Amino acid sequence: MHGRLQLRHRGRDWGRPFGCPAGHAAYYGRGPVQLSWNYNYKAAGDALGIDLLNNPWRVEQDAAVAWRTGVWFWMTSTGAGSMTGHQAMVGGAGFGQTVRTINGAVECDGKRPDLVQARVTA
Repeated sequence: MHGRLQLRHRGRDWGRPFGCPAGHAAYYGRGPVQLSWNYNYKAAGDALGIDLLNNPWRVEQDAAVAWRTGVWFWMTSTGAGSMTGHQAMVGGAGFGQTVRTINGAVECDGKRPDLVQARVTA
């Protein structure tokens, strides 16, 4: 992971009261919506009744858990946006708003124009 991005990830992860019991590097993107950050693993696990904070690998090892976390995030998380991915699509805000919800803290507001362009040209 790039040094600056790693420091940003570390600040988000370690700054939570529950920390990173599985180790800082364990909370990378997994599943159909790329669940990442320790706080998302904790919230998804709490909502689904699964201890994902201590065992984030379940998302990649169990397809049912992977899909459940993806649906959970899609339906409940606003991420860096103002609405969930589901609300963005059914409410007419469109695909761009789903990107903001899922990955806006990294890609939106001019932070990574190369990633935005890669989505457009892909």
